[in-house]
Amino acid sequence: MQTILSTSYPVHFQETGYDAINEFIAKNGFKTVFILVDENTHEYCLPILQQELEVDVTFEVIEIESGEVNKNLGTCMSIWHALTDLGADRKSLLINIGGGVITDMGGFVASTYKRGIQFINIPTTLLSMVDASVGGKTGVDLGVLKNQIGLFADPEMVIIDPLYLKTLSEIEITSGMAEIIKYGLTYDKSLWHQFIDENKEVDLVGMIHRSIEIKNEVVLEDRLEANLRKILNYGHTIGHAVESYFLESDHKKTLTHGQAIALGMITEAYISSKLFDFPQEDLTLIKKIITRIFGKVPVLKEDYEAVINLMKHDKKNVNGQVNFVLLEGIEKYKIDCKVSVDLIKESLDYYLAE
Repeated sequence: MQTILSTSYPVHFQETGYDAINEFIAKNGFKTVFILVDENTHEYCLPILQQELEVDVTFEVIEIESGEVNKNLGTCMSIWHALTDLGADRKSLLINIGGGVITDMGGFVASTYKRGIQFINIPTTLLSMVDASVGGKTGVDLGVLKNQIGLFADPEMVIIDPLYLKTLSEIEITSGMAEIIKYGLTYDKSLWHQFIDENKEVDLVGMIHRSIEIKNEVVLEDRLEANLRKILNYGHTIGHAVESYFLESDHKKTLTHGQAIALGMITEAYISSKLFDFPQEDLTLIKKIITRIFGKVPVLKEDYEAVINLMKHDKKNVNGQVNFVLLEGIEKYKIDCKVSVDLIKESLDYYLAE
């Protein structure tokens, strides 16, 4: 597949990527290269990368515990200490190999360590391939509030290899589908149409490439999310709040990001139908298909207030006002939309209804 050129870095695919990383390491004369992993990517993905590395340098592996719950400044501190103890300097390179937690946090760690060292992202989950590793956003959570601490910083390159997807469970693959559906509903309906026929086998590799193209097109036009890039948050205003609520609750099972965004896309499509006459037939189809893929999140009416309170911390908010990305139609988006609390609750009722 053809390399995609982003703001200041390339997104390479498969062998092209490994050739590029070997050339980059050799050209820059790194004595030691640091690799950030969690326990899963250490076991299943690092061996794949090691087989492709053909440079005579020392590699130091830094392992953290997996999961969104560990995407915080405490974990960053442990990584910064490890880099320091292992002798990292301002000319060091950090390779982040893992899902969105690893690439988000690894990019943040690298871009702040000694005021910034170079880093490379190698996403290993579908979600991180089509979303988290591309676009220059880095960051960590603040408590249960997602991505509240971070900055924009570009990697030297991103390497996409679908071979890593073979190490994932089905639920992790499904989680990543939510972001592809988001691109389809907001930007390219041909992606959305691939989900409509449940008997048709999807071209997953092609969908990955097209999703990255879309995100890159959006980022090139609006890197700092002043306007167009906000469309990438469709489904995320309610979705992130639900995800955070389930993460902090002692009585709820933690959701995948995709499950939460799936709920968000259905509820925000419902709100779109009420505010902008988003077609009823499209709303019905969105609910049918997304529910078929993701099932239903067991949110309860008594959860509504807590979820709505968490929305007040959404990064798109301005002057305390919650801002939504909504739809007038497939590929027809509206940004900075104001929604009443009553309509948010009504949308959750619609989601829960059979």
